[in-house]
Amino acid sequence: MRPAWHDPTVIARMPLAFPLAAAAGFGVLLGLVASGWGPLDRLDTALSERARDYGSAHPDQIEIQRQITDTAQTSVFFGLGLASAVALLLLRRAYADAALIAASFAAVPAAWGICHALLHRPRPVGGFVAISSNGFPSGHASNSATIALVVVLLLWHRVGPAGKVAVVAVTAAFALAIGATRVTLLAHWPTDVIGAWLLVFAIVPLLARATGRLSSGSREPRSPA
Repeated sequence: MRPAWHDPTVIARMPLAFPLAAAAGFGVLLGLVASGWGPLDRLDTALSERARDYGSAHPDQIEIQRQITDTAQTSVFFGLGLASAVALLLLRRAYADAALIAASFAAVPAAWGICHALLHRPRPVGGFVAISSNGFPSGHASNSATIALVVVLLLWHRVGPAGKVAVVAVTAAFALAIGATRVTLLAHWPTDVIGAWLLVFAIVPLLARATGRLSSGSREPRSPA
């Protein structure tokens, strides 16, 4: 018998080492980006120039990339998060699930927004999309990775082995596709996208652990004194 949807214990919890490692990786990358480390800048530039050459040679692909990337813009992201959380609360009273969605969809944009405000990293010049804000980490890549990881964590214990493979494949493909569009459209440097993924994998698993613990803690019997 599968767990009820409102049972907080069905929210998957990654080992604590995973988000801690992601946070450490993000911190290292942030330091390298902030310091303008030469080898990293040269790698970003080389990969972006390849993307520019490809886009210039395939203008039809650029329009497709623009349509794909728009699915992860922040307005869509917030709307999806709000609708999902409200639906879970009203239809299933799935409080832990709704809390994870609400917390993730608020914390991740706040985190990358703070980075944008504090770290003035310009985006590639002459991109195929016009964006004037700072670039590290990528907001679109952060948004799509958040959607993907939250879906995996919520469904992991609710589907069988084949379902797990399907969920991971679909969500990973979505996040990777959005990340790729940000590079091919020259909206971001490749390290902006990598930073976005590290940021999400540092934040969302911790929120999953917190929402599951807070939701289940009130139902657990206290140990005798």
